[in-house]
Amino acid sequence: MAPPSLTLHLPNSLLDPSSHRPTNAHLAKLTKGRCLSVRYRLSPQHAFPAALLDALVVYLSLLSPPPGALHAPVPASHIVFAGDSAGGNLSLSLLQLLLQLHRTNANPLSPPTIRFHGKDVPIALPAGVAVNSAWTDLAGCMPSLFKNAQYDYLPPPPSSSESPYSTRFPPCPLWPTKPPRGTIYCDTSMLCHPLVSPLAARDWRGAPPLWMVYGQEMLRDEGSVVAKRAAGQGVSVVWTEFEAMPHCFALVLEGSWNMGSRKCFESWAEFCSQAVERKIGGSSGKFVAARSLKEREMPVGGEEAWNDEEVYRRMKDRREKRARGEEGAAKILPRL
Repeated sequence: MAPPSLTLHLPNSLLDPSSHRPTNAHLAKLTKGRCLSVRYRLSPQHAFPAALLDALVVYLSLLSPPPGALHAPVPASHIVFAGDSAGGNLSLSLLQLLLQLHRTNANPLSPPTIRFHGKDVPIALPAGVAVNSAWTDLAGCMPSLFKNAQYDYLPPPPSSSESPYSTRFPPCPLWPTKPPRGTIYCDTSMLCHPLVSPLAARDWRGAPPLWMVYGQEMLRDEGSVVAKRAAGQGVSVVWTEFEAMPHCFALVLEGSWNMGSRKCFESWAEFCSQAVERKIGGSSGKFVAARSLKEREMPVGGEEAWNDEEVYRRMKDRREKRARGEEGAAKILPRL
């Protein structure tokens, strides 16, 4: 009998566990497991690393429930991190945090530990990580952010030499912050930190299997880079790209009437179950055609050959321009 799975779902930061109940219920039904959705602290009131710390505390609470908890411990091997959009960012950032704990562990013969409610809790890695349209680049440097803006419903990037779009948001009591900072989620200087932008993470070795799905959307290229980098370092990556679909299309178009969304959810749930059962083989990539939903094989992350150093250079360049108030949200916010 297959072990029960628990999907630790980190929802989009613009929404909430209550808005994701249909998604969580659907995943739980398809996996025949359980789904825990987290109401983590949001920016701009709570900047980085508040959300990441909340996600870590929830993971620790699953591994080693605090006194008085109503649930039994859940083995890491039964847990899959999942998230969409900014929640996908948080899932990958949490994985990078755990990988860093393992990389810097002084005793290679035992897992790293964290002191939690008076106990030293061994920190094992989850069975897998499944992200839907994950936002991995908060610096906003990849071509699809501009190239695919006309096809997506996300707010277009502020004006730059690469984009004809401009978005201005009226001030409110929460934003701009006092004192002001250049981005809603973190200080501008942190944009290229791997726990803020997983696109900047250089090392994915030792990670559990990853499932990554995107449409032909604004965030597609940054996901492609992460998928290719992880697969190139020996991580099993299951990559799926849906033709002509926007950001988080399976959640936006959720329902049995949309066959593309159904196909996405079934793949999502299948990965979660197989990750817990340790049935994920090597890496694979597929492209799903619009309307017909016919599948064809493709390289993990697509056909592009990204140069990592060029990606890092683009990220740093965008960060510096934002810090100077020349690009991004900082262009229309008070200078730091």
